[in-house]
Amino acid sequence: MQHYLAIDQGTSGTKAIVVDDAGQIVSIAEVAVRPDYLAGGAVEQDPEALFDSVVSAGRKALAQAGVPVAAVALANQGETVLAWDRDTGRPLTPAVVWQDRRAESVCAPLSSSADVIARRTGLVLDPYFSAPKMAWIRANMTTDGVVTTTDTWLVHRLCGAFVTDAATASRSLLLALDSVAWDDELVGLFGLTGEAMPEIVACDQIVGRTDVFGPTIPVAGLIVDQQAALLAESCLAPGDAKCTYGTGAFLLAQLGGNPARSASGLTTSVAWRLRDETAYCVDGQVYTAASAVRWAVDLGLIPSADQIDSVAADSSDGVLCVPALAGLAAPWWDSAAAASFTGMTLSSGRGQLVRALLEGIAAQVAALADLVATDLGQPLTRLRVDGGLTQSKVLMQAQADLARIPVDVYPSLHATALGAAACARLALEPGLEVAQAVGTWTPEHTYEPQWSADRAAEFMTRWMRAAEAVAAQKETTTA
Repeated sequence: MQHYLAIDQGTSGTKAIVVDDAGQIVSIAEVAVRPDYLAGGAVEQDPEALFDSVVSAGRKALAQAGVPVAAVALANQGETVLAWDRDTGRPLTPAVVWQDRRAESVCAPLSSSADVIARRTGLVLDPYFSAPKMAWIRANMTTDGVVTTTDTWLVHRLCGAFVTDAATASRSLLLALDSVAWDDELVGLFGLTGEAMPEIVACDQIVGRTDVFGPTIPVAGLIVDQQAALLAESCLAPGDAKCTYGTGAFLLAQLGGNPARSASGLTTSVAWRLRDETAYCVDGQVYTAASAVRWAVDLGLIPSADQIDSVAADSSDGVLCVPALAGLAAPWWDSAAAASFTGMTLSSGRGQLVRALLEGIAAQVAALADLVATDLGQPLTRLRVDGGLTQSKVLMQAQADLARIPVDVYPSLHATALGAAACARLALEPGLEVAQAVGTWTPEHTYEPQWSADRAAEFMTRWMRAAEAVAAQKETTTA
């Protein structure tokens, strides 16, 4: 039996697992990393801390497992970028995190090209994606070195390769979605002509070898984090959908081989490139999920994240929360939107506020589910979910109630790493089929809708009105 080391380098921490080829986790190690949330919408991380967390978590997982591994796989944050020296690997800037909004100054002058960008890339012109951040770094931090997403830098530090996987590349605004190749015109549009662009590789490709974790092993199984979770949760057929509740919440639905552009303000990306075939997915984003809970903890509303259910009231009593603490993503794409609590009275306590916060996260995901259904031309029948916040029974029940579909909780908190491990296994076993590498799973728990359709519709109508008011308030303020 072979074992694999799979690393999930995320926004709030790095997880490393050792997993066997039956999908059983042998060991787990986690190292926390915390972004710096700064004035002006800035969100940054120390690149060396990210690399150290990868090495530390990987070595700890291997030491705990006590077994040799056949390869190391890496899942990454997706749209977090930095400039670095390609000769030495030394970072030249902080890592500018996907939540960072400063690249709005890059996007605004390109608004007349938004439709062209959307047609070519499947994405929306927004600071969330990589290219605006890359251009912002070049304009405001340094013109030295190369500027790439963090996966390229981490892999280079591990084995010397200068690569990115097809799924991560599709999150950049620089990739022609249909051909899965860099688009020179888009590169020029963002002022990045002449930049060294990493080679785009498949997710089941061996890209090098590393001795960073001890014995020399192949580096294989590169994939962006959300698509890795989509794979782990067996979302292989068109219409299969999952939502990951991490720092943000990310709903993805499988499109198969059809890179259909969203007509609902969502985005289309490469799900993965495996066995020489490209699969696509449609996705919507909620910028703040666990980060909104962390905000509530820092504010003193909750003693700790694991006590959120015990603090939440049985009812929000009319209090509504739009948790736009880092702006609103799909379908609003309003980087300047701010969070709001409405409907409060003198009887509103922290229990009602916490309940409203959780319902606000669920409402935003439910709104995305409706839009995904519109793009698919059929309603979602189930929602598979993973991530730390799936431990909140209050949130998961609210999700089932508001989306009006069963919610199946993935039985592991490590879907992203398991998806990356499946990619590594495919890289090392050429005769293996994708479905075999992923395997089957049984939900840890299924939440069935308890609210009536009328009650859910009435809540969503009020919540959508509150979300629209956030944008209206911003417009009033800046008028």
